[in-house]
Amino acid sequence: MKRTWTIIGVADVARSCRWYQSLFGQPESAPAHDYFGQVLDSDGTVLLCLHAWGAHDHPTLSSPERAEPGNGLLLFFRVDDFEQALSRARVLVDRLAEEPNTNPATGTLEFALRDPDGYYVMVSALDPF
Repeated sequence: MKRTWTIIGVADVARSCRWYQSLFGQPESAPAHDYFGQVLDSDGTVLLCLHAWGAHDHPTLSSPERAEPGNGLLLFFRVDDFEQALSRARVLVDRLAEEPNTNPATGTLEFALRDPDGYYVMVSALDPF
């Protein structure tokens, strides 16, 4: 089995960690470090890694000023609790970037919102309705 560990640059690892945990309905837990944290599924699968801008010498994570955060990146998550995720998302943001709709390619409901660092986050139902 293979898995990806998507890592995004963020301004505040702890804040972003809480934001994603809230979106996914997970219990709040602090990241392991102030410069790096992981959002984990209940089975321990890594959903997303959060890396503080400028920590260490990673060339693509040096600064948000060097490139617009999220340019060329779409964070796409499939969830098994779509309606609950939608309710949680509406608490996290003033307005959704994309209201719930059915994706004609997958037949699943989805919506989009921006995270605290401006990344575009698409949340899709796991199964078609």
